[in-house]
Amino acid sequence: MSEAPLDPRTDAELIAAHVAGDPDAFGEVVRRHRDRLWAVALRTTGDREEAADAVQDALVSALRAAGRFRGESAVTTWLHRIVVNACLDRARRRAARPARPLEEETGAGGDGGRTGAALAAADRTGSVDAHLDVTRALALLPEAQRTALVLVDMYDLPVAEAAQVLDVAVGTVKSRCSRGRTALAALLRGDTPGGNP
Repeated sequence: MSEAPLDPRTDAELIAAHVAGDPDAFGEVVRRHRDRLWAVALRTTGDREEAADAVQDALVSALRAAGRFRGESAVTTWLHRIVVNACLDRARRRAARPARPLEEETGAGGDGGRTGAALAAADRTGSVDAHLDVTRALALLPEAQRTALVLVDMYDLPVAEAAQVLDVAVGTVKSRCSRGRTALAALLRGDTPGGNP
């Protein structure tokens, strides 16, 4: 069975049609962008369940806020901002819950403070293992650095667009990316990175 033909309307036209009462318009926007929104949420949260919940929260928010979309940015930028904000909201709520002590993630016998992910990185080879190591190391970065790196380095958003999504200055995104890359490299080498978000 073949998939229904793609809607020729632009994202902005679909949002306007949704606001005007078209019951299928918002679904088409979601269909176009769901994979990328999911990927951004997964990389930002580092957890499949949290990412799924964040995307769901974001899409409900976008559905409700569509009438306030003014077209001052691309629909994708607007959706990314809503997804990132949903991820950050969930992370703040998660931070309020007790966390496992770091000792639970380090190897037995005192490995100089290296995390389990960094130790595992030292023992693995191959592209799949390298991908898993980067994903684990990325999850250890401060939230602000991780989010900036996900948008700029993994999803190739221009720095200016990432700044719009994150609602920060362009220089802030550049700084977070620079510090995040340095910290990520240190984690992959097995060092203990320092620095602020």
